[in-house]
Amino acid sequence: MFTGIVQGVARVHAITDRPGLRSFTLQLPAGFATDLALGASVAVDGVCLTVTSVLPGDVAEFDVMQQSLSLTTLGDLGVGSEVNVERAARDGAEIGGHPLSGHVDFLASLAQVREPQNNRVLRISVPAPWMRYVFAKGYIAVNGASLTVAEASRGAGGAGWFEVWLIPETLRMTTFAAKRAGDALHVEIDRSTQVVVDTVRDAIEERLGPLLPALEAFARERGIALEGLAGPDRIES
Repeated sequence: MFTGIVQGVARVHAITDRPGLRSFTLQLPAGFATDLALGASVAVDGVCLTVTSVLPGDVAEFDVMQQSLSLTTLGDLGVGSEVNVERAARDGAEIGGHPLSGHVDFLASLAQVREPQNNRVLRISVPAPWMRYVFAKGYIAVNGASLTVAEASRGAGGAGWFEVWLIPETLRMTTFAAKRAGDALHVEIDRSTQVVVDTVRDAIEERLGPLLPALEAFARERGIALEGLAGPDRIES
């Protein structure tokens, strides 16, 4: 488990490709690898990876399977690329963010960047059906960083966007200062929010499922969008 409090920025030092596998050698922040053991978990841009080797000078190696490379931006990294890193949380540690599994749910796109004084605002586009789990003032993890959603908007098709505001300290400790519109980002939704949303949707589907065709027809006649109250786009867990 992770807390979403990024502990620094690592740099890709070397990449080695083997059939079905890519190994990354990361130059970690100073002191990050102290007592880091083989088999330990590290969140790399929010993706939980296993340490396969620890080398002198805060350097560690990680193996990434082909499926993870295809589903994340890790496959796009090159030598010199920078990534957010966080070590696994220890028992009794303070959770300054919110609990994270290190399992990326989907790739989002950075739609817009604004820079009001002493802040950086990222507007992030979210594909359907994931926007149903994003709410203003709720938690979200972007590239492994626990952030609070400032604003959120969902369209009739289920896609939408949300915004996060980043203070100078967050920009100093992460790679967000270098992100530009069009960049892909890892997003992990808050599991407690997902449980509540899915439980409510399942209850509605169970009770109203047989009536939904009639309700949707009634709504269409009056120009009301039910936004797929319990339709085929719902996520199977």
